[in-house]
Amino acid sequence: MALGLTLTWLTLLILIPLSGLAWRSSELGWAKFLAIAIDPRTLSALRISFGAAFAAACINAAFGVVLAWVLVRYRFPGKRVIDAMVDLPFALPTAVAGIALATLYAPNGWIGQFLTPLGIKIAFTPLGIVIALVFVGLPFVVRTVQPVMEEIDKEVEEAAATLGATRLQTIFRVLLPGLAPPVLTGFALAFARGVGEYGSVIFIAGNLPFRSEIAPLLIVIKLEEYNYAAATGIAAVMLVISFVMLLIINLIQSWSRRRYGYGA
Repeated sequence: MALGLTLTWLTLLILIPLSGLAWRSSELGWAKFLAIAIDPRTLSALRISFGAAFAAACINAAFGVVLAWVLVRYRFPGKRVIDAMVDLPFALPTAVAGIALATLYAPNGWIGQFLTPLGIKIAFTPLGIVIALVFVGLPFVVRTVQPVMEEIDKEVEEAAATLGATRLQTIFRVLLPGLAPPVLTGFALAFARGVGEYGSVIFIAGNLPFRSEIAPLLIVIKLEEYNYAAATGIAAVMLVISFVMLLIINLIQSWSRRRYGYGA
């Protein structure tokens, strides 16, 4: 019963739409599909989308672990407020987040006005895209790693210390290896969210072709031009690349889960 219901929902929500995309793409023919895939504007948009998503996911993987560690291991005033703020990107509409980030990091913004004299420009550049994706992706890492950290007994750290391990050795040789599976899971979720993110990016990106134009925006532009073939082709390329990258991440995660104890 449960398996049948799961497969039914999976088919309706995921398999049928993806099959429709694949079917529509197959109607293009290999020559036209290849022409769309290797178009310089398409390649630039894909490079920006996947590059920014990967960079943001790496940043979130590092700082998300630190934030989760602070929330689990330390008690301080305002801890509950910070813990609640972690989930804010989940509740905040992405367009609102994009407008807020653009306001902050614009050349005359609250933060941008101090960076502009230093020659640092964030808004309307790929760097702004990375910051937007860090904002929307951080909760995935924190909420994935935090429960596993709570299960790690402090006695593990104390045992390592009694055996002569330094603080850094305890972190890198005792704790982080066991946290690898949840960190990779959070990384994959943040990366997947970043690749398809639209609302929080378009306001801060500037949307300049070959400079700060993301692939989801290019798909929307093609749809507005009634060029459904190009939109479908770009979406299919994104689907293939995303599937391959997530498959690789999942394989690494499975190996890490078998290799280490925590998160199994």
